[in-house]
This record gives sequence, C-alpha cells and structure tokens, in this order.
Amino acid sequence: MRDLIVQWLTSLTAPFWKSALSMDQFVTALQETFHMVFFAMLFGCIWGFIQGITLVATRPGGILPNRTIYHSLNPIVNALRSLPFIILLIAVIPLTKFLVGTSIGTWAAIVPLTIYVGPYIGRLVETSLLEVNEGIIESAQAMGATPLQIIFKFILPEARSSLILNLTTATISLIGATAMAGAVGAGGIGDLAISYGYQRFDTNVVILTVIVLLILVQIVQMLGEWLAKLR
Repeated sequence: MRDLIVQWLTSLTAPFWKSALSMDQFVTALQETFHMVFFAMLFGCIWGFIQGITLVATRPGGILPNRTIYHSLNPIVNALRSLPFIILLIAVIPLTKFLVGTSIGTWAAIVPLTIYVGPYIGRLVETSLLEVNEGIIESAQAMGATPLQIIFKFILPEARSSLILNLTTATISLIGATAMAGAVGAGGIGDLAISYGYQRFDTNVVILTVIVLLILVQIVQMLGEWLAKLR
C-alpha cells in the first residue's frame, strides 16, 4: 500500500518536482509526523483531562474544593505552559534519554511534545468545563449524584462540543510543534524542511512542507467542526 502511494505521488508531481528529496523520503517523513501527533495527543489528552478535571473540581466553589491541590497544581500548569517549546525540547533531554534511551527520533520527540501539549489541553479542558451552566450542576447535586457522576454524566457530556473544538485547536498547535521538533533530529516533515529546504537551499521542499502543513491543519479543523456539530 505504501509503495503504491509513493508511486502515485511520484507520477503526480513528476512534471514540476525537481529536488534531491525523493517522494519515498517525503512519505516516510509524513508517517513520522502522524506518529508523533497521534501518540503525543493520546498521552497529552490523558494528562490534560486529569489536570483540567482536577482544577475544576478542586477550585474554590467547585464540587470538591481543595485549596492545597488547586493551589499546587495551578502554578505547575502555568509554569509548563509558559515555556517556549524549543526551550522545553532541549530542557527535557535528560528525561527523554531516561525514558526512551535516546534524544533523537520520533519516539524521543513524543516526550517533550506530551509535556508541551498536556498542560495546554488541561487549560482548554478547564475552560470548557467552566462554561457548563451551574444550574446543571445544582440539579445533579439535588438529585443526589456523587462528584464522579456529576463530572462524567453531567459536566463532560454537556461540554462535549466545546471540548472537541478546543482539542482541535490543541491538535493544530501540536502539528506546528512537531515541525519545530525537526530542528533537533525528531524526524517528520519539519526535519525535511530544515535538512533539505533550509540547509540545502531547496525552495521546492520548503513550499511542499508549507502546503502539507496547511492541508493538515485544514483537515483537522474541518473534522473538529464536523464532530462538534454531531449529537
């Protein structure tokens, strides 16, 4: 299947594609980008939802108010979100080596990408959950629902559309971060843009990278908007 895709893209772009970069290399880089986005988003969502739900539940006036937890977690989320990704990428190299045994490659990039997107998702989840009408929470409490039931059977379903749109925004930011990760040997289309486009002055590769990123962002945005409208 992969060989057929490479052959199809090669024949399609043959009339105008003139570069030292082969279409096989491009498809491999695209697969690496998808790989980084998928796993970083998966781990980031798990971490982000835990953070967001905890912040909403333990905040003053929440369903499980706890000043210690809230005032401990809140500055940690703020601190991690304030770091530019390229600096975070370098700062966590020792942790990356400890977890995956190397500091280069797609699996190595997933560690800083997860640390980058997790707190971001946490804030987006918190924002979505806080938009839920307080009357719904009060009604759930009046019916005798437990805090977990309020969260998973009332708040999260009510915030569904907002959560999907916010996760769409997080995915788009993550796609941009994977391109930056290419600067330190993470692979993906960002690495191609630097290795072939910038360092070898190959304008075709830069243009192709930009087009692919634009298409990916459009697809993700359209898919997110469509899912948010479903009931």
